[in-house]
This record gives sequence, structure tokens and C-alpha cells, in this order.
Amino acid sequence: MNWKTFLAMLAALGLLASCAHLNPHPMDMTSAIRNAKTKADHEALAQHYEQAAKRMQANAQVQKNQLTEYETHGYYYGRATDDLTEHTKALVRIYQEAADANMGMAKTQRQLAAQAKQ
Repeated sequence: MNWKTFLAMLAALGLLASCAHLNPHPMDMTSAIRNAKTKADHEALAQHYEQAAKRMQANAQVQKNQLTEYETHGYYYGRATDDLTEHTKALVRIYQEAADANMGMAKTQRQLAAQAKQ
């Protein structure tokens, strides 16, 4: 194998590795929801959704802190301050909506757990 082929294969391998998910989703949610029949299954799903909501709320808080930084020290960022502020406000809204959606799904799973057989 010559050097050109080796370098091309190395570059292709690097490109493939960079596209890999570093934090894949720990559960197959579609099958977990479809197969949930017992109270414990629904409780586990509710707990998963609540943990996801807490992560989203934590992300929203980080963005709120960053927004405060942009508003307080906008002169550090020059012309980009307005864009950064608007982008950060959008991220806060998106994370909060995700947290609310996850809490709603957790509430639904808790209701299903109350109705489910042991």
C-alpha cells in the first residue's frame, strides 16, 4: 500500500469517526413506550422524562446566565451583541419548551402508572 492510499484511508476514517455520536440515547424510547405494560415500566419512563426535563432546565439556566452576561457586558462583544442576545433568548425558549414537554410526558406516564396493573 502506498502513502497516498494510506493517507486517503486515514482521512476517510477520521471523517467517519467525527460523525459518530458521542452520547447516544441510552434507551430505545419507541420500544420502551410500546412495551410498557406494568406500573414499574411506566414509573421508569416517567423518571426518565423527569431527568430529561431537569437537564433541559439546567441548560436553560446556563443560557439565561449567558444572556445576563451579554446584556451586562455587551461592549465586550461589539456588533455581535444583538445577534448573540437574540440567539441566546431563542435557546432559552427552546430548552424551556423541551423541559415543559418532557414534564408533560412524565405526567402522562405517571397517570398511566396509576392505571396500570402491578
